[in-house]
Amino acid sequence: TTLASVAQRANISTGIVSHYFGDKDGLLEATMRHVLRDLWAATTRRRTNARKDPRARLRAIAAANFDDTQVSAPVMKTWLAFWSQSMHDPMLKRLQHVNTRRLHSNLCAEFAKALPHAKAREAASGLAALIDGLWLRGALAGGPIDTRAALKLAHDYIDLLLASA
Repeated sequence: TTLASVAQRANISTGIVSHYFGDKDGLLEATMRHVLRDLWAATTRRRTNARKDPRARLRAIAAANFDDTQVSAPVMKTWLAFWSQSMHDPMLKRLQHVNTRRLHSNLCAEFAKALPHAKAREAASGLAALIDGLWLRGALAGGPIDTRAALKLAHDYIDLLLASA
């Protein structure tokens, strides 16, 4: 996608897009900041509405990553572009690092309520990897992501880890 095609779809001039975003990376950064705000809002909303036990709150965090705001075709394409570009652009890499740390921190805090600290960190890393992997496979499948199936696998993983607590 070029800045010109974005401007054309938005029915504005290329100059305006260029003025506000500079280049494609600037546009991607601004778009991802919006997508990440949506993700953090979904996470906060779902955690707040969940029962206070770790299992329910972990499920809420997983569900936020498969929220409608995160699985539309345009947003999924944006995530894929972001992940690709974050390996090369320091600002995008920083955004990715912040997002990764936030997810891990949220998961670790909930697992730590039921598991020893070292086990909680390991469980958080595993669930974060599972969420990312399920999301990525869904995004690359070529059709709408099966959020129900993805969440069932995430829930099963959470249940398995907490069963040992």
